[in-house]
Amino acid sequence: MDINILKDKNNALLNRRELDFILKYEGSTPSRSDVRNKLAAMLNAPLELLVIQRIKTEYGMQESKGYAKLYEDASRMKEVELGYVMKRNPAPGAETEEEEA
Repeated sequence: MDINILKDKNNALLNRRELDFILKYEGSTPSRSDVRNKLAAMLNAPLELLVIQRIKTEYGMQESKGYAKLYEDASRMKEVELGYVMKRNPAPGAETEEEEA
């Protein structure tokens, strides 16, 4: 899996960075959590402050286009982000709690 960042915009009003990226991979489309882990490692950023808004795959291609947001603090992220987006991007410890329940 290879991630190329096309656009990195700083949004000072919402205290976040907005990233457009292209994801190239072999085989099946990587999971949202795998992409999120790789992107956080590339940006040297905390995983809990990174939100992947969308990943769109073109039919028959081994690449996807995505849009992610990296917040400066968790309180601002909770104010701005919608509930369904937060459910798609759970905190690192929350994934195991939901699987156990």
